[in-house]
Amino acid sequence: MKKKIALVTGASSGIGDATARRLAAAEYKVYGTSRRGARSGQRPFEMLALDVTSDESVEAAIEELMRLEGRIDLLVNNAGFGVAPGGAEESSLEQARSIFETNFFGVVRMTRAVVPYMRRQGSGRIINIGSVLGLIPMPYGALYAATKHAIEGYSESLDHELRTRGIRVTVIEPAFTKTPFDANMVEPDSRLDEYDEIRAAVGKTVKEAMAAADDPDVVADAVLKAALATHPKVRYTAGARANRLRWLRRLAPTSVMDAGIRKSLRLEH
Repeated sequence: MKKKIALVTGASSGIGDATARRLAAAEYKVYGTSRRGARSGQRPFEMLALDVTSDESVEAAIEELMRLEGRIDLLVNNAGFGVAPGGAEESSLEQARSIFETNFFGVVRMTRAVVPYMRRQGSGRIINIGSVLGLIPMPYGALYAATKHAIEGYSESLDHELRTRGIRVTVIEPAFTKTPFDANMVEPDSRLDEYDEIRAAVGKTVKEAMAAADDPDVVADAVLKAALATHPKVRYTAGARANRLRWLRRLAPTSVMDAGIRKSLRLEH
């Protein structure tokens, strides 16, 4: 049998790299993407240059993939970035637009590019890397949480639209994951002195959480599970911590969840 063709955005490091490797080991023919066009090197998958914020770049990359393979069976939307801890009002509207342009509209742009081919095939899988922060709030990380909440609603709605055409859409929900993600966060661009103390405190707490975070392979395992499932679920949590938070969100009273979030971030009650 011919190998299924997978495309993984943001595959130069972290979750994207781990996912692309896991899929390649499972006999997918994998193409990873990077905005900087990283070389394939020793990777077990090919790399394509692709900027998810550019219509032209996305169109060119998908056209190249179809020229090479003639089909696409799996799209994993992973590319994204975060803003370092800070008050929501410390990010300008321009910065807010920027994070949505990559984290959310990048997913929309990629999805719109591949769905016509999947519809013609009568099959396909789209897996979006979300977060448990798509289920719960993140004080001093409001914009990032907002993009992940948007991905939740988009993914579930799209799955209803496309499942009768042989295409399924799934969102993966990790908790903190050990990746270069935190090192690549952008600082709030409209800092206010009023937030200096709490910004530093939350930043320290997040760094401590990252030190004990899950390995990217935990997320890659969840992606592979969703990709291979005969009847995929709309949502898969990745790791024990993410699963625990999901159940707490579903079952715990709002006041209990609220208190737990504030305690975990060491916020004043």
